[in-house]
Amino acid sequence: MTLPESTSHLPIHDQGKEPKVPLADWIDGLVRAVGGVLCWLNALLIIVIIVQVVLRYGFGTGDPKFEELQWHLYAAAVMFGLSYAQVTDSHIRVDIVAMRLSPTALRIWEIFGILVFVLPFIYVVFYHSLDFVAESWRLNERSDAPTGLPWRWAIKAVIPLSFGLLALAIFSRLIRDFVALVRKG
Repeated sequence: MTLPESTSHLPIHDQGKEPKVPLADWIDGLVRAVGGVLCWLNALLIIVIIVQVVLRYGFGTGDPKFEELQWHLYAAAVMFGLSYAQVTDSHIRVDIVAMRLSPTALRIWEIFGILVFVLPFIYVVFYHSLDFVAESWRLNERSDAPTGLPWRWAIKAVIPLSFGLLALAIFSRLIRDFVALVRKG
């Protein structure tokens, strides 16, 4: 099966037809700014990996702190990267249905997906992660490794923080789709 030559198979926001909405623009700017700062976690991750490899294979020693730090940096970069991917529309889509919809039907389809699937999922993860982080903080949880990293609650706190940012990014998408439907009608 070949795709149509036109861009009609692309989601509306990939075609440059996004409405200007001040609140959504502000949210997207915030998410992009946070993503721009946190993308440096990947550079730090690369440095930590190189140091760990040099220590392990160059000097025959390794440090559990570096290994755990790699996991933490990777987790934070991926978790916060979700919201950045959402506002920049660089996330993976399954457009098998969307490519057959009109622009109006596509907006309705996206609103449905956000309200029925995405926001409830974000709520469940966010809500349940709060107790998870609070208990870790209360216990001053640390790594199981004797020389591992302290403050396990700090990496666990990435879950509600990143899902809160993702909720904002999804809310921005919802606003844009809703405004586009209202302005069209």
